[in-house]
This record gives sequence, structure tokens and C-alpha cells, in this order.
Amino acid sequence: MSATGDVAFVLGGGGMLGANEVGMLRALCERGVTPDLVLGTSVGALNGAVVAAGFSADAVTHLAHLWSSIDDDAVFSGSMLTQVRTLMKSRTHLHANDHLRELVASHLPVDTFEELAVPFQCVAASIERAGAHWFSSGPLVDAVLASAAVPALLPPVQIDGEHYYDGGLVHSIPVGRAVSLGARTVYVLQVGRVEEPLTPPQTPLQVGLVAFEIARRHRFVEEMEHLPRDVTVHVLPTGDAQPAADLTSQLRYRDVSEVGARIDQAYEAAAKYLAQLD
Repeated sequence: MSATGDVAFVLGGGGMLGANEVGMLRALCERGVTPDLVLGTSVGALNGAVVAAGFSADAVTHLAHLWSSIDDDAVFSGSMLTQVRTLMKSRTHLHANDHLRELVASHLPVDTFEELAVPFQCVAASIERAGAHWFSSGPLVDAVLASAAVPALLPPVQIDGEHYYDGGLVHSIPVGRAVSLGARTVYVLQVGRVEEPLTPPQTPLQVGLVAFEIARRHRFVEEMEHLPRDVTVHVLPTGDAQPAADLTSQLRYRDVSEVGARIDQAYEAAAKYLAQLD
């Protein structure tokens, strides 16, 4: 892997919480911080691809409009009965990815990685190899869909005979990848689940959620603990008062009611953090 630049934006996954990243991007843009490299996971792959196509105030506005226009049927459509029928037919997932494909294709200004203005990579989990696969060339839409294929909610995405699930399974916030590609200043855009420690579960449901969250975070924690001395990482805040308090929010994956508020509060928190760097 060759070096691709000094400043990297790393955009993590988190479903509808990915709206937080739009506020952070607005703050970065206003401060004149631009990336030489963009990495994305899951919904961060969609946000990241738009950024890599050309980071500007217009691009951030475009993303804000995208997120603000999403309704609860835009991606995960269908009634409970429709979801049950899809599950019975597929036996693996609740929703088809047709709507997500349309959303991604309609909002990406280019078709391939090669057309992007800034080097961009997104990660997905290979089922056959049980490992991470980094997409950095070829068609963009399929790669973003693969990176965002949440198990049980969406079907795995097949590319060149291999099947892929959500990149968050292997790299929820790929700081280490950015460093290995030559980045020395990394801005982490995340959805709020890394800002506070977890607490022991109290119910059977919480047991599963906490276990998943440990699996999701551990690689990021290890990479942060072993950063080279010449690397600076800025984990931008979301502005959430209690970002890790309610893990059950992960189950409300169709809730779009707080998109606007999340963009605004993340912008304010990130802008305050960046101002303090001066």
C-alpha cells in the first residue's frame, strides 16, 4: 500500500446516526480542513464517497439535503407483513436493497473510484474469506452497498463471485488503515458510540447489544492505543449528552425523526472542538 496523503477523514458506520457525520463535515469545511484520503465504513462509505467526489460547502449541503429528505421508507421500506414475507422468502434478511441502491446511485456524482477527486476506500466483510476486503477501484455503488449490507436487515452483496456484509463487522472506524496508507493527521467522524465506556448489561437484550458493541469497538480501541508517535488523531464529538447510554437505539434503525437535530448538534460540537485546536 502506497502513501496517499497527510490528512485523512475516517467515517465510521452507524445507520441513521450517520447524520452526525454531516454536521462534522460542515464544521471541517468551514475551518478549511480538507482530506488527502477518505476512508468509509457502512453508512460512512456513502458519506465518504460523496466527500471524496469533491469536498466543498456544496457537497456538504448536498449530503444535508440527502439526509433531511430521507423518510422511514426510503431505505428500509415495507410494512411488518412485507418484512416477514421477505424474511420467509430469503430466510436471511428483512429488506431488499433495491431502495438503498437507488438512493446511493442517485446521490453519487460519479460512477467509479477512478473518477473521484480524492483517493477513497471503503471496507466490507467477505463471507467466504471471513475477513476484511477494501474496495478502491471499479464501480462505486456496489462497493458502497457491500460496505453497508447490515446482516439480517439487508442481503449480502455479491461482487465478482464473492459475498459481502457490512464493513463494521471488521473495521468499524478504520484508523489503522489510514495510518498504513500514510496519513499523519486523522479526523475521525463517528456516530457517538466511542465517546463513553460501556456499562454491564441488565437484561437479556442488553447482553446481546453490549456483546456486539464490544466486538464493534475493540479494533478501534487497540489501534488508538498503538498509534505511531508522529500521528495525530482527532475524534470529533457528536454533541450527544449521553452517547453510549441507550444501546437499544440500534434497534430503531428506521427512525429518521432526529436527523436534523443530529446534524446541528454534531456541527456545533465539532466546530467548538476544532476552534480549540487553534
